[in-house]
Amino acid sequence: MQQWQEIKKRHDDIVLQLADASLENATRAALQKELSQLSTILAKHHDLESLEHYIKQTQTQAAANADAELALLYQEELTDLEHRSRARKNELDNLMFPPDAHDNRSIFLEIRAGTGGQEAALFAADMARMYTNYGVKKGWKVTVESTSGTDLGGFREVVLHMQGNNVYGHLKFESGVHRVQRVPATETQGRVHTSTATVAVLPEAEEVDVNINPSDLRIDTFRAGGAGGQHVNMTDSAVRITHIPTGVVVSCQDERSQHKNKAKAMKRLQALILAAEVERQHAQNSKLRKGLVGTGQRAEKVRTYNYPQNRVTDHQVDITLKKLDMVMEGNLDEIIDALQEKERHDRMGISFLERIKISH
Repeated sequence: MQQWQEIKKRHDDIVLQLADASLENATRAALQKELSQLSTILAKHHDLESLEHYIKQTQTQAAANADAELALLYQEELTDLEHRSRARKNELDNLMFPPDAHDNRSIFLEIRAGTGGQEAALFAADMARMYTNYGVKKGWKVTVESTSGTDLGGFREVVLHMQGNNVYGHLKFESGVHRVQRVPATETQGRVHTSTATVAVLPEAEEVDVNINPSDLRIDTFRAGGAGGQHVNMTDSAVRITHIPTGVVVSCQDERSQHKNKAKAMKRLQALILAAEVERQHAQNSKLRKGLVGTGQRAEKVRTYNYPQNRVTDHQVDITLKKLDMVMEGNLDEIIDALQEKERHDRMGISFLERIKISH
């Protein structure tokens, strides 16, 4: 009850503020947006209260009526009313505790070999295959944006562009350190080694998300290395872009056209800058969740893959599966579902008014 009194008070306070003719346009726009959210929530809550009051009346009438035929009709009506009530509660929960605004975005998924030398690079390649298979199973479009390979077929770095519905909502929990325990292909003694790879999941930015001033960019061109034929090696088709205020650097050399490489590099730069803002908001959210451990920061240990025991453990939700072979083939649903459920519980740990303060 106190929560609804606070929301109603905030609603009324905003109405008074908006009556001030001297209010700055930016402040007025922000307050109008918040007022719209609050008005919608209060209206939904009022509808739900009315419905629950009607349910109680119907229950009382049903209990007082001895006629069997009427009792059956009352029960049918109650079933319908309770179904509508659950639907209204879900609608209200989605308004009060909305999902991440970026969940429906496509992503750039960056995988980098960590500690472990060649074995870490081979693990990075295994992970790229795992995520590619998962994306294909989901019906997403998965393309390799850029790679930096090793002699044994591993990746020092690989960037996947994954496009589809709710890609970020499924894979945003993957950011962090992934640890593998297995006998390396290069090991002759049969000893189990521990290696790591890091993953960064970047929601694809839209034009309205990131405003980059062209004067803040330093753009360098250079000759692409690796395979590609005489044209690639003899022209300055590769592009490196540095965002001077943040120091973020991206490069692309996969296309034969300098223009195409520049366009690809700009999309990744926008995604990196947006990801920094998303992490800032997640950090603010985590401070409000008492006892919450883990915020999806890249430095955290996310998951351990133990090959000798065919075991995978996700440390964010403390879930262990004895089916590593299936997980590495892209069968990640059991883990992803648990992570999404945890996020839903975490969202409800922040009151609506606190969430409004964060978003503004």
